[in-house]
Amino acid sequence: MACANAKKKLMKKSKLTFSEKVYKFISKIPKGKVSTYKEVAKFLKCRAYRAVGNALNKNPYTKIPCHRIIKSNGEVGGFATGTNKKIKMLKKEGVEIKNGKIDFKKYQFTLKH
Repeated sequence: MACANAKKKLMKKSKLTFSEKVYKFISKIPKGKVSTYKEVAKFLKCRAYRAVGNALNKNPYTKIPCHRIIKSNGEVGGFATGTNKKIKMLKKEGVEIKNGKIDFKKYQFTLKH
């Protein structure tokens, strides 16, 4: 319950930090869809792809689906609690991973401004 309340506070806050903006974007990605570090940065009008990854690695909100962010080349990428856990979570949501990659045409989520 505390996590849900923290997520609501994050969504209502007017001046968000960079990390909070990342979490807000990520929270909109539905199950079974993915986005990339690059797409998150582009949505935030910057090129700080690595900063997006760092924010996700330090995410304090358990309800933010960080596992839905992958590399631009379709590879799964890292995860704070391990890549194998990230793969399991994505597969549980119906995302297929073939030869270590995810098909963007099938699974990519794009948020419009």
